[in-house]
Amino acid sequence: MTLVPAGPAHAAVLEALHAACFDDGWPAGDFVRLLETPGCFALIAMVADEPAGLAVCRAAVDECELLTIGVIPEFRRRHLGFSLLNATFATARGHGAVRYFLDVAEDNLAACALYYSVGFAQVGRRPNYYRRAGAGVAALVLALDLGPIEESGQG
Repeated sequence: MTLVPAGPAHAAVLEALHAACFDDGWPAGDFVRLLETPGCFALIAMVADEPAGLAVCRAAVDECELLTIGVIPEFRRRHLGFSLLNATFATARGHGAVRYFLDVAEDNLAACALYYSVGFAQVGRRPNYYRRAGAGVAALVLALDLGPIEESGQG
């Protein structure tokens, strides 16, 4: 697996990946607008030259928010989500982030297990944030301290 930085030119690939991962995929135009915004970045996981997953984040000041992350079904259970998530931490730090946030559906047990395994903690809850077959599902707001930014050249 390799991770490829993605920009607006990758919008069609991001759209296809998102649609394969989620019931309500985002259109390519949304990815273009998002990735043209300062502080936004995306990664695509490639397996044998085939797009297999994506992660999209927004960094501002000293915080980063994971906007979406997903692995297409046939590539799940291979640690791609873990690799994508960890790679976003490094990029977020490069943008100056020391705190990282995300929302996750409380019924998404696999994603919750991944996030808790790397040290995320719940800091909030948004009732009825996601829709599943007409019913509302709460989003858990999770946060992770990325640690202080190390100054280069300091001894």
